[in-house]
Amino acid sequence: ALLYRSQGRYKDAEILLRQALQLWQSLFGQSHPNVATSLNNLAGLYKSQGRYKDAEPLYLQALKLDRLLFGESHPNVAISLNNLAALYESQGRYEEAEPLYLQALALRRSLLGEQHPDVATSLNNLAVLYANQGRLTDAEPLLAQALERYQQLLGNQHPYTIETRQSLEYVRQMMGKTHDGG
Repeated sequence: ALLYRSQGRYKDAEILLRQALQLWQSLFGQSHPNVATSLNNLAGLYKSQGRYKDAEPLYLQALKLDRLLFGESHPNVAISLNNLAALYESQGRYEEAEPLYLQALALRRSLLGEQHPDVATSLNNLAVLYANQGRLTDAEPLLAQALERYQQLLGNQHPYTIETRQSLEYVRQMMGKTHDGG
């Protein structure tokens, strides 16, 4: 299903993702980590298609299930928070996205430590949200931190490192234009 999604074969991917979700539910019931993962995967497919109204209830259900299964402090909860925040961000619902990104970042920091790639991803996600809002002075230090972590953990040629470096350069360039009056 995820291969089909990456190929743009959305109908085929949806069929398989729905089958997987139904299979996990029939095997393990409604309250199982694989059910939450399947909900996130199906929601991600819908998000990538711009089917936000279909994605949101699935993301919310996955988050609720992760919290029920694992409590408030678990990496899966951080993933679900991040996914829901990304959905809201893609809809321009920035005020709803920000606290979710902040919660995901705090969870990842406390559970995984500062030197984990997922912490860098959360820093990057929050920075991009701020940049999308024009909050460049908030975005810049977060991107710098994310870049430093990606360079240390993944190397200079990793796609995440390259993308974050480009985002940081863009934000700094825009800040320079702002300071220059234009």
